[in-house]
Amino acid sequence: MKNLQLGSLQSTIIGAILAILVLLGLNSFIIINPGQAGVISILGKATDGAFLEGIHLKPPFISVVDVYDLTVQKFEVPAESSTKDLQTLTARFAINFRLDPIQVVQVRRTQGTLENIVAKIIAPQTQESFKIAAARRTVEEAITRRSELKDDFDAALGQRLDKYGIIVSDTSVIDLTFSPEFAKAVEEKQIAEQRAQRAVYIAREAEQEAQADINRAKGRSEAQRLLAETLKAQGGQLVLQKESIEAWKSGGAQMPKVLIVGSDSKSNVPFLLNLGDMQN
Repeated sequence: MKNLQLGSLQSTIIGAILAILVLLGLNSFIIINPGQAGVISILGKATDGAFLEGIHLKPPFISVVDVYDLTVQKFEVPAESSTKDLQTLTARFAINFRLDPIQVVQVRRTQGTLENIVAKIIAPQTQESFKIAAARRTVEEAITRRSELKDDFDAALGQRLDKYGIIVSDTSVIDLTFSPEFAKAVEEKQIAEQRAQRAVYIAREAEQEAQADINRAKGRSEAQRLLAETLKAQGGQLVLQKESIEAWKSGGAQMPKVLIVGSDSKSNVPFLLNLGDMQN
């Protein structure tokens, strides 16, 4: 009976020792997956050097490993600023960023969690960077030259976040709005420009019409001059007589059967014309 109790006690002790060894083993290493980095803290103090992907040993029970995601993160951050012409401009940015694995220990010491990084670092620095970019241009330039606004914003934000161990991969402007007063001013300006363009078109049209009238008047004057010269020249009277007959014919009036013209003393030969033959 005594031997059975002794054997049972030994089994219990061995089982406890094995359980302790297993527990120690489980708490003596950690596995870091690809795209992650671990920061180990021993007795509440972060140690230098981050754990990158792979298996790592750590002191059991007295150490904690904080794992950070090194892949690209995306957060939307609102921002508001005044432009060079003192107009209010609001925007919403999508910030794609990742943590620098070399500085992840410093990030753990100064900022802690990823939520703190967004709230304490990225959001305020986004606001300041937007103020820098917006203050360099008017609200109209910010809207019509959005790509230039984004370039200035990216440069300012990247420079500010780099010292915190945050690498900006890309940014995009999700929304860009301005005050209702400016929207009304833009609409009025567009209407005024359209009216001005219409006035210029009407003025050009009137100028072209006036020039056409001048050209037609010059043409009539030249025709009258040539006709006068023709009538003054020898044989001009015959031209006048022919035009009179053609006008008579085209007018449809009753024409005389015989017409004699040029019987005055200035005509060399009387002009006798049987109009009845012409009608036949």
